[in-house]
Amino acid sequence: MAALLLGVACFLQLQAQPITVTDVVGREVTIPQPAKRVILGEGRQLITLSLLVPDPVAITAGWTGDFSKSGGLLYETYRKQFPALDNIPLIGTSGKETVSTEQIISLKPDLAIFGAGSHGPDAKSADIIRQLEAAGIPIVFIDFRLHPFKNTVPSMELLGKVLGREAQANAYVAFYNRRMNHIQGILARQQNLKRPKVYMEMIRGTAPPGSPGKGNLGEYIEFVGGNNIGTILPGEVGTLNMEYVISEQPDIYVATGIAKPGEDGLVIGQGISTYQTQESLANLIARPVVSPLNAIKEKKVYAMWHLFYDSPLNIAAVEALAKWTHPELFGKLQPHGVLKEINERFLAIPLKGVYFAELKK
Repeated sequence: MAALLLGVACFLQLQAQPITVTDVVGREVTIPQPAKRVILGEGRQLITLSLLVPDPVAITAGWTGDFSKSGGLLYETYRKQFPALDNIPLIGTSGKETVSTEQIISLKPDLAIFGAGSHGPDAKSADIIRQLEAAGIPIVFIDFRLHPFKNTVPSMELLGKVLGREAQANAYVAFYNRRMNHIQGILARQQNLKRPKVYMEMIRGTAPPGSPGKGNLGEYIEFVGGNNIGTILPGEVGTLNMEYVISEQPDIYVATGIAKPGEDGLVIGQGISTYQTQESLANLIARPVVSPLNAIKEKKVYAMWHLFYDSPLNIAAVEALAKWTHPELFGKLQPHGVLKEINERFLAIPLKGVYFAELKK
């Protein structure tokens, strides 16, 4: 009995050890124990938590309201699986200017998880950072959006530590690195690799489409051996002049979207059928603004779920882009198969629907 009690005491002592991490913007942060009540600076990062925690809603003390707007039918799936989701307090709607530090402080979280660059509070939100730190609320910054290939692995490792889920984080990182290294190894063996031009439109309903620049999804395109025509943009994401796009005559066209049936844009994601995605994709490429492109005329047209742009699930998008950009090298890759493995091994809520599409010829 004494040995048992000693073992329990040692276990509890280990559990109570402070955790010190360095986040992706270089800040050293210490928390007394694994966080049980977290603030999400972007509500969509609930998907990230669900890679590590069986019930991510249970540890979410507050969040912004962006997931309800950008999550499509996946948001509804989360609501059905975790009814308590409806009771998560809002710290803001969508946009860092809507966030209330008073609300965050009142919720008494163990930790705030913000993106290095995001639609919510980020590394440039000096006032929010100052007020929360003054209230004794630690903040860690993660990043899947600005520079995903640099920061996805450190962000997952960081979350594993602060949430007390290191084994789960390490398993995902091993899976992620194995898939990435496979693609990188094949490309490294190619001499005089031709890099086809890729034009990507981030479709957001009736708003002007954006395109990735030197970061964000642009990194995916360059990594898989493509030539992202959006690298002329000054930031990670921007809007390209269509005269420039037409003058470049891209070889490949890729659309991203999050629309639900009946909405404008690319209908794709949770609960969506192949027919619905194909119909919306055909409507998109019929627009006069893109119909002159060679990629459209030659039916080198592809689509994927938009939220891959800000998620550790980005490995599936990388495999899709590799297959589309260099089918001679990566024709056997199956991005939906990658999602299947992620569903089975990691995600609390499986992704079921159409997340990638090639225009039917």
